[in-house]
Amino acid sequence: MTTPTPGEPGRRPGARGDLLDPLCPTRQLLDRVGTKWTSMVVKILAEAHPGEVRFAELRRRVPGISQKMLSVTLQSLTRDGLVSRRVEPTVPPAVHYRLTGLGLSLEGPLSALRDWAETHMPEIDRNNRIIEGRSAEQEELQ
Repeated sequence: MTTPTPGEPGRRPGARGDLLDPLCPTRQLLDRVGTKWTSMVVKILAEAHPGEVRFAELRRRVPGISQKMLSVTLQSLTRDGLVSRRVEPTVPPAVHYRLTGLGLSLEGPLSALRDWAETHMPEIDRNNRIIEGRSAEQEELQ
């Protein structure tokens, strides 16, 4: 028995668990939680758990992230219920973030993925150098 592909009879558009369907809610969630910025923010917040981290500190601790990208990442995590946000009514407002229980449950899988990347990075770098070398040789022949 074959599984219908997105759009085939028997498959609802946006069906849960159909990662090949752009409307699949699981696919959409993976798009949000699978970014490098999410991984870094969740790692920092997990290290501080159960405490909070201010926006400015997150910005300092996440190398290369713009203020806008950090804001978008935190808004997405907050909307999904992975992070809670607390605003102190000061001038300027002090905004604090912490992982919720759901957010803390994401740290394990993200940590495993980071560990996998660190373990396999030398092999992946070698493969990239091999391919880049082949590409350079092919360009020279043209």
